[in-house]
Formats: sequence, structure tokens, C-alpha cells
Amino acid sequence: MKDGFLERFSVFAQKIGAQIHLRSLRDSFATIMPLYILAGLATLLNNVFFTPDGFLASIFLASTIEKWRLWGNLITNGTLNISAVLVAVALAYHLSSNRRVKNLIAPIIVAVSCLIVLLPALDSVVVPGTKDTLMISNVILFSKIGTMGMFAGIFVGLFATELFLKLSKNKRLQINIGQGVPPAVGQSFNIMIPAFIVIGSFSFVSFILQAFLDTNCITLISTLIQEPLKTINTSLPGYILIYSFGNFFFTMGIHQAVINGPLLDPILLSNISENMIAYSQGAPIPNIINYSFQSVYGLTGGTGNTIGLLIAIFLFSKYKVYRDIGKLALAPGLFNINEPVIFGIPIVFNISLIIPFVLSPAICLIIAYFATAWGFISPCVVLIPWTTPPILSAFLATGGDWRAVVLQILLISGTALFYLPFLKMSERIVKVEMEGKEIGK
Repeated sequence: MKDGFLERFSVFAQKIGAQIHLRSLRDSFATIMPLYILAGLATLLNNVFFTPDGFLASIFLASTIEKWRLWGNLITNGTLNISAVLVAVALAYHLSSNRRVKNLIAPIIVAVSCLIVLLPALDSVVVPGTKDTLMISNVILFSKIGTMGMFAGIFVGLFATELFLKLSKNKRLQINIGQGVPPAVGQSFNIMIPAFIVIGSFSFVSFILQAFLDTNCITLISTLIQEPLKTINTSLPGYILIYSFGNFFFTMGIHQAVINGPLLDPILLSNISENMIAYSQGAPIPNIINYSFQSVYGLTGGTGNTIGLLIAIFLFSKYKVYRDIGKLALAPGLFNINEPVIFGIPIVFNISLIIPFVLSPAICLIIAYFATAWGFISPCVVLIPWTTPPILSAFLATGGDWRAVVLQILLISGTALFYLPFLKMSERIVKVEMEGKEIGK
């Protein structure tokens, strides 16, 4: 009965992971992740090297350093500050690809157009050097297509693409101009009416909001969807619950990214983006929980903070099988890749190790949260690759705070001690099972 429940649970989890919209969302953020990491590196350069009080100040004039900051700002503008556009494009592509659509460029073009028509035609900006605001028209502001517009990009990428794909299948809406024309021309006529309908519908909604309700879609989506989700998903209890639930799925053989990716990644990336912008401007850092915070304190050695398990194996285990697996898993584990541990020891369906695998990241994240909130360590302000090795990850993510490195070392040590009794328990169970098999022979 127990095996039947686990099997049904695994099937259910696999269906969730295979859901086309969640899968497309997960793939989209994986696609644009390198651009966010590049933005993080640009932020790090601008605030560590190209600063008036940095070590380069003794070599170059302040005016020269300020000019070099423009390089980092341009990178940020081309990556972080167009988050909504990047997400809309990636989602339109992956959703269409998962639907096995041949003409992949058409949904992307329609999605970008739909996102643009949602932007306000009239907006206010602060006059530099003053507190006065100035109304401007027909200008695309980075503030609207950056992190604030990320959920608008998700909305457009999903709904506009789905609507367009369904309408495109309707042969009555296709214009067939016959043979003898270039394929690109024929395809453009086939999708002309569906594109008119989709873009026209989105622009009409935007028109109603701006002309009669004195608001716009970007602000509305941010206020009604993005901010409430941030409040829930990045509150400490909500975040720990979702993240731990995803880790528990991993012990059932379902990768944690299946659950955590769609639910947490958009919010965590938005939070680290806001932190990077605030850090570059010298403003207070708004978000403790963000993508880098998770990587630094909840992913050391991989999901489950299994670098602690490897340390426990090398220091305290005499069981040859575990030590051999540990040797094979050490190199990838230093880059937070731990499938050799999860499926080699294994942790999957291993009741003894499921408990520390799920609880140790939660404990570390809670400790790091309060250490940040109470000012013992700096918040994470730079987006780093999740494969960045421990120690280095804490230093880079916090903009060079050595205290975060010390905390990460202490957490890794504590995790190793936490894994130890469960590791011994697992060893005893395996040995008994092996002896039972030999006696049975």
C-alpha cells in the first residue's frame, strides 16, 4: 500500500512537471538566466571596481572611472532592464516549441507587439537632480519593461501566445494566396488575421484601462498579481514551505526545479534584480530573499545542501560504498551538481536521508535570513551562477562581505553534523539489508 501511494504520488508529480505552461515557464527562465548573470557581473564591476573610493581611484581620475561605469550601465539596460521583453520572447518561443509549431517567429513577434501595446502612452518621470515630475508621451521606460513588467511579460508570453496559436489553427482565418510565392510571404498571410485579432484585443484592453480607468496593464498586473505573489512566496514561511516541498519532491525522484522553478524563480529573479538596481544606486537593499540568497545558503553542494553530507562521509564514514560514491561526487558537488549523491547513495526513497535533505536547507535559509535582517551579514546584491562554488558564492553574491563567507562556512559545518546521525542510520540499514540478502542465499 505504501509503495502504491509513492507510485501514485510520483506519477502526480511528473504530470505537474510535464504541464506545458509550467515547463515552458521553467525553460524560459533557464534561457534568459545567462543575461541576468551578466547583469550581476556588471553590477559587481560598477560597485567594486568603478567606484570613487575603490582601489582604481588611486590610478585613474574620478571622471575616467565614472565613464567606465557607463559600460556596466549599458549591460544592465540590455539585460536586466528589459526583463519583461526577454521573458515574453522566451515564453512565446518555448510554448510554441512545446506545442510543436513550425513557424516559431510569428508567435514571438506577436508577443512582443502585445507587450508594447500594454505600455502606457503617457507616463511620468522624475527630473534629474530634482523631486519634480514631468509627463512624457510615446516613450518606452526601462522602469516599465524591467523587473516591474516581468509578470506582464509572463502574462503576454502565455496568454497572447496561446490565443494566437489557437486562432492560427482555424483555417477560416488563414489567407491562402496560392502557390508560387516565397514561403515567408505565404506564412505571413496565413497568420495575418490571427495576429490582427490578438494584437487588437490586447491593445483594446490597454486602451480601456488608460482612457477610462486612468491606469495601465503593467501597473495593474504588478499591483494585483506580482506584488501579492511576492508577499506570499518571499515571506519567510511561504518561501521555506515552497522550497522544502520542492526538495521533498526530489526525494521522490522528481527534480525540485519542477516545483520551485515556476513558483519561485520569477519572484526570486525579480527580487535580485531590484537589489542589483538599488545596490548600483547606493539605495537601501529591499529584498532579503532572492535568487542568490537561495543559491548561497540553500544550495551549497546542490539541492539539500549535500556538501555537508559529503563532508560527513569523508570524515566519519567507514562504509566503502559511500566513500567511493563520495569521491565520484566531490568534483561536481563543488559546483553544486549533486545527482551522483542523490541517485548514487541514494537519497531518493531513502527514508533515513530524506529528513536532513529536506530540513537542512530550510534551517540554513532561516538562519541566513535572520542574520541578514539583523545586520550581521550583507544582503545578496549580485546575481551569481548557481554553479558558483561555496565560499566564493557568498563573497561574490554579497558584494564582497567576508562575514557572509564565515556564516556559509559555519552553516556547511553545521549541515555536516546534522547529516551525520542520519548517515550512520542509513549505513546500518544498508548493511542489514546486504547481510539479509547473503543469508537468504
